[in-house]
Formats: sequence, C-alpha cells, structure tokens
Amino acid sequence: MECRVLSIQSHVVRGYVGNKSASFPLQVSIVPRRLAAQYTRDYYVIVLDRLAGGERKGHMVLGFEVDSINSVQFSNHTGYSHWKGQVLTADELHVLYEGIKLNNVNHYDYVLTGYTRDTSFLEMVVDIVQELKRANPNLVYVCDPVLGDHGSMNLHPVYKNKVVPVADIITPNQFEAELLTGKNISTEKDAVEVMDLLHKMGPDTVVITSSDLPPRLGDRFLVSFGSQRILMPDGTRTTQRIRIEVPKVDAVFVGTGDLFAAMLLAWTHHYPTDLKTACEKTFSVMHHVIQRTISYAHEMAGPGRRPSPAQLELRMVQSKADIEDPAIVMEATVL
Repeated sequence: MECRVLSIQSHVVRGYVGNKSASFPLQVSIVPRRLAAQYTRDYYVIVLDRLAGGERKGHMVLGFEVDSINSVQFSNHTGYSHWKGQVLTADELHVLYEGIKLNNVNHYDYVLTGYTRDTSFLEMVVDIVQELKRANPNLVYVCDPVLGDHGSMNLHPVYKNKVVPVADIITPNQFEAELLTGKNISTEKDAVEVMDLLHKMGPDTVVITSSDLPPRLGDRFLVSFGSQRILMPDGTRTTQRIRIEVPKVDAVFVGTGDLFAAMLLAWTHHYPTDLKTACEKTFSVMHHVIQRTISYAHEMAGPGRRPSPAQLELRMVQSKADIEDPAIVMEATVL
C-alpha cells in the first residue's frame, strides 16, 4: 500500500519554495534494504537495481505519493525584486478539499504544512487535519510553524491554541519555540524545558531547527535540538533528546525550512523511534543541498560578487542522489 502525503504550502513557478521544495524530495525517497522488511508488509516497495546508469544495490524505493494544495501561487519567491501571483482563500481551500472528499480519495498517512498567510486559512487547515485524523487515527501531521515573517505574527494565537495541539511533529526555530511557549532559551537546559512544554501542548516530536546558543564546535556552527516522546510496549513513555551542530553558510536561502520539514517527515517515517538517526539524515541532506547551491551560486556570480536570489535557488534536482541516500556529515549527541 502506498504512503500518501497531503502537502498544503506555497508554490512558485520559478525556484524552490513550499510545495516545490517538499514534493520532489519526498517522491524520490529511498530507504536501505536493511530497513525494507518492516515496510514490505505495509507498502509497495520496488527493488532498485540501477539508478541513472549506476549500480545502487542494497537499496529499495519507497517514494511518497504527494498531493499538493498551493496556498499561494507566485511567479517566484518574495526575495526577488518583483513577484506576481494569486493567494488561495480559506473558502477556496475548502472547495478543493471537498472535491477530494467527494471522490472518496481523502485518505492520507501524513499532512505537511508550512507558511500560511492568514488566520482563516490556518483554521481551515486545522479543520481538515482533524477530519483526516478521524478517518485515519494513525495520520501524522508535520507542521513548520512559521511566525514573525511577512506580518504572520497575527497567526500566533491560532498556532498556539489550535495548530500545535493537533500536530505530531513541529519544526520551530528558537524564536518560534519561545513565542509558542512563552519561555526564553538562554541555555541548553532552557531548550530542553521548552521542548518539554511543546510536548505538553501536543506534538510527540519537536525539532528546534536553529538557536543562538554557543556551539561547541566554534562560531561557524549553529546549534539545533530535538526531542521525541516514544510510547513503549508496556504503555509507558520515554523521551529521546538530541543536540546537533550544523555548519553556517554566509548566504540567505529561501525554501530550506520547507525542505527540512519534508525530509524530517521522510526520515522519521523510516526511523520512527530513532530521532538521532532521523535528524542526522535530515541535517545531512540539508548540508549537501546547501553546499551544492552555494558553490553553484558563487561560480555563477563570479569572483567578489554576491550571488543574486536567482543564483541562490536550491539545486534540488542536482542533489537527487544526496536526497535519496545522504552521506552523514554531522553526528547528533544524545542528551
């Protein structure tokens, strides 16, 4: 049986943001053969002997089916000098979902959401998630709670009171985590306490994607944290917490948060009770894509010139192999 994702995010004609950042990586996901046995009972798995003319023995395809609803459709992301496009309203979102439901194809394993422009749209998303969870109690809702950008601060009450309580996995940055919990993060202990507060609000998996805490590896790194509540066979719960330091890059990228949330969805699916490995895989994908992108951007810009937004568009297709099977380039520490 296939694994299907409903992704409600933005869309751009040129570049990679929202659904453009999430769909392709989810569709090409690959899982090692050693993990395949646990999926063959539930999913249609295809043995992949050759990919792009090269041997890839020991791997199997487990691509997600992705159904996309575009919350906005823009010519390009708003980091460019100009953009044009349309914004989907809450009523229009409802109409699209009703069409899916009338055909009895509203059966999903995951819902993935990112940036949202207004409260009524976000509230409609919550209504859809709740209905889908009633149909499938095992559905996992992955939410990137984007706050503070482009006037989205008015979404804070909806995220805190309605979205986070129905989410299963959330990926806030430090600012968003602090805003949702009302607690500042000044130490590693604070970060753990904030993640625990977010757990109490609903999600079993929390990843603080970046923080201002001092890295142990030096100033060229950022510190991220993750926490996962796991239900044990005897009915008790245990919590795994990790810390991971990721290299900084001196450039402004757009669409990386959307890619991160999609990859965390994929790797927590493959490693549902191993947050350490899921985060190492996810952050390694990010590293490879960003490094390939910045190398290309500098080459195109030329010596001494700062790359343009167009040159900094994520090199997604060119990173296909790294998305499928990333070499681990950073290791998480279990707290």
